Amino acid sequence: MDQEGWLAALGSYAERLHARAGQGHHVVSPLGAWMVVALCATLAGDEERDAWADILGADPLDAASFAAGLLAEPHPLVGAGAGLWVRSAYATDRFHQWRDELPPVIDSGDIPTQEQADAWARQRTLGLIKAFPLRITGEVVLLLASALASKVSWDVPFQVVAAAALHPSPWATRLEWVLQPPRVGGRRGHRQFLVATERAGTVAVHLTGARGGLLVGSVIADDARRAAGDVLAVAEEIVTAEARAPGAIPHLSLFDLPLGEGEVWSISEEAAETKAPDGREEQVLSVLPAWSADTDLDLDHDALGFPAAARALEQVLVAGGYRHAARQLAMARYSAIGFEAAAVTGFMVATSRVRTQPGIRRTAHVRFGHPFAVVAAAFDDSRRDPRAAPISTRWNGVPVFSAWVSEPCDAEPIPGS
Repeated sequence: MDQEGWLAALGSYAERLHARAGQGHHVVSPLGAWMVVALCATLAGDEERDAWADILGADPLDAASFAAGLLAEPHPLVGAGAGLWVRSAYATDRFHQWRDELPPVIDSGDIPTQEQADAWARQRTLGLIKAFPLRITGEVVLLLASALASKVSWDVPFQVVAAAALHPSPWATRLEWVLQPPRVGGRRGHRQFLVATERAGTVAVHLTGARGGLLVGSVIADDARRAAGDVLAVAEEIVTAEARAPGAIPHLSLFDLPLGEGEVWSISEEAAETKAPDGREEQVLSVLPAWSADTDLDLDHDALGFPAAARALEQVLVAGGYRHAARQLAMARYSAIGFEAAAVTGFMVATSRVRTQPGIRRTAHVRFGHPFAVVAAAFDDSRRDPRAAPISTRWNGVPVFSAWVSEPCDAEPIPGS
């Protein structure tokens, strides 16, 4: 499949992931989630290949190979990493075969502690994600994760201007300062234009980039009632096309649009000196707010592929009852000087019950049915808990209270029970 096909596959997955995140303010990494599922795709059986292809937008084996290639040769401006950890007692020969086929750049080992997993997330995301998205317990037997991070400065920074520049937008009164691109064009500057789309109507586009190859696009529809999913899909199509070939998306001519005020933009006309051969010059001047977002998203949904991946992984683990969970933590900040974003996608398979084996159990039932003694003694708790204040060694083990219980009474109910 060519690059255009892969972009379409990732775009389709992105639509489903954004739908999962909902209509509210959020940031996600469709690529991060897609890669985790794709790495499991070589485990898909022949009878499941069509279902996996629908999820990944490509043949499962091809998707796994594509994901492996992304990890093996990361983009210079996008830190990409993955990790696979397993409790050795649960790994079968088939698991080891699958793991050995994965790229060697994937971190591996025994199940990390929570502190180790959190540290991995921080290290792999340039410190932007502070904690691993899943809680690591003793029941976790397999852990698979991806991490993506980018922290760049714009080639041409924005100017910061008064929020009145957003008037008559409702945000003009909510904000004090906003971003305005300087009047610098070109591939490394700020490109701004209008585009006619079938899915989201007429949209305005602002593109700016960072040296080294990261293009960030903002796309707004002329009608605020447009569904978020439609505008997101159009934005992905425009930005990916422009990233591959600047100017690939046809621009609307402002001379083909009506003059006057609109909901999102206004078009005016004036006499001016111009170098255009036909004497008609046009320009788009954008004003954008700075923004940041942090999202914690549950990924356990059939359309995103994690239940299918869990079923596949369970087949390469020691037989038993399992459960799974998948979450993504993502963040992004867009400012006058640059852009930073990161996401960690965590996917785990855990035992659903304590594993048992045949054996013998003895039980003693003790009945305090006649007078008995009680003793309370002091001890140095700082030996067990470093947060506790140490006591004098003289107190250690000293009996403080003692009793002989010969007249029991009824226990009182616990308040609120």
